[in-house]
Amino acid sequence: MKRILIAAFFSMVCLAANASASEAPQDATRVCNRPAIGKRMFRSDAVEKKIREIKNLLTNRRLAWMFEGCFPNTLDTTVDFTESDENGLPDTFVITGDINAMWLRDSAAQVFPYVQLAKDDRHLLRMLAGVLLRQFRCINTDPYANAFNKRPMPDGCWQSDMTQMKPEIHERKWEVDSLCYVLRLAYEYWIQTGDTSVFGDSWLEAVSNILATFRDQQRKTGRGNYRFQRKTERQLDTMNNDGWGAPVRPVGLIASAFRPSDDATTLLFLTPSNFMAVHQLRNAAEILSSVNKRSDMASQCRTLADEVEAALKQYAIYDHPKYGKIYAYETDGFGNHLLMDDANVPSLLAMAYLQDVPANDEIYQNTRRFVWSEDNPYFFRGRAGEGIGGPHIGYDMPWPMSIMMRAFTSDSDEEIKECIEMLMQTDAGTGFMHESFNKDDARQFTRAWFAWQNTLFGELIIKLISDGRIDLINSIQL
Repeated sequence: MKRILIAAFFSMVCLAANASASEAPQDATRVCNRPAIGKRMFRSDAVEKKIREIKNLLTNRRLAWMFEGCFPNTLDTTVDFTESDENGLPDTFVITGDINAMWLRDSAAQVFPYVQLAKDDRHLLRMLAGVLLRQFRCINTDPYANAFNKRPMPDGCWQSDMTQMKPEIHERKWEVDSLCYVLRLAYEYWIQTGDTSVFGDSWLEAVSNILATFRDQQRKTGRGNYRFQRKTERQLDTMNNDGWGAPVRPVGLIASAFRPSDDATTLLFLTPSNFMAVHQLRNAAEILSSVNKRSDMASQCRTLADEVEAALKQYAIYDHPKYGKIYAYETDGFGNHLLMDDANVPSLLAMAYLQDVPANDEIYQNTRRFVWSEDNPYFFRGRAGEGIGGPHIGYDMPWPMSIMMRAFTSDSDEEIKECIEMLMQTDAGTGFMHESFNKDDARQFTRAWFAWQNTLFGELIIKLISDGRIDLINSIQL
């Protein structure tokens, strides 16, 4: 699953198989690399209209080709939608791509860019409602799990993990951001569509479980209810100290056993995930107050958010001798800090993209300079490109996701243009984003089918055009 793939093989198999796919006139030099129309898993009129709109604005035909393939990739290849389940409700199961399971984080991020188009497309709106209802159900099955099966699988590959596994669970790695992503999608859905139909009993139960889990993992009265071990040769796939992880001092922060990369944390108070929790608890409170009229639960969300925010200000900031005050990636409440950044989102770099901190925040800007430098041990620069990676893949493998986060959080035309050019130059000729690529040879990459990164690339292009940077994008000559 993590082996390095050769792009030429992917290009030959995937593009040849999809040579007949098209809904619009094609650039004569490039064949649309979407699945054939009859093989696409979900179709949205609003998304197809947006694709045509953006393609007509892009004069760089290679970039237009990449956008056309990437932006709808989640819909084309990963969405399993049922209009009406046994309860008469929409149900949507979203796989990550080459892994046939639904991650709370990935699925929420994969469909997030489509929410802005759903108000005038009922079919799309129902699909998104199905995602949320499925996610609420997952949380209510087990709020500590990060990934779920479509139906119970008692013989699943991780059922032997030493934790409280259930057949509905694909993997039970406790990650703060998994729950935050569901709240983020729910809030965006409500703001963009005005639809309140999903915010019923299942939603209220999910929020109650989120609050209880966050409080439990503040570890104020002990180690909490979660522990995890796996029989593996890979150190970051299991937790030390008999499955409890490294010690923390209860200072108000929320312990995250694993990072968004699904790697174990070194120090359990993961800064970007705690910032995300603050933001999304406040978003949840707004829904609870306005839609559910549950001022009691809304108050609980805000109180917890305020406590975590105060603890971040006190414990997550490190005075770096070169960069000044920066945010540490992880801390433990004892005064220890881990100075690095990981590519997966939430990350320190991505906090402004997620709107968890203001982009002009001085500490964030100092942190941004730190993480995009060789002073970050997981920053890699080579002949093919540069970016942030992480121990999930290892040395010399930056992630396109980090390059996208750099562009999302920049106000520099020069920097943004450099990022787009680098993304175009490191796709290994496939037209798609990958999990990671070798810094010296982009033909060596991991995960040929990773829908989140593909859709995120489309989201980035749309945002840049919306921000008035079409001339900048069209100045690219690659």
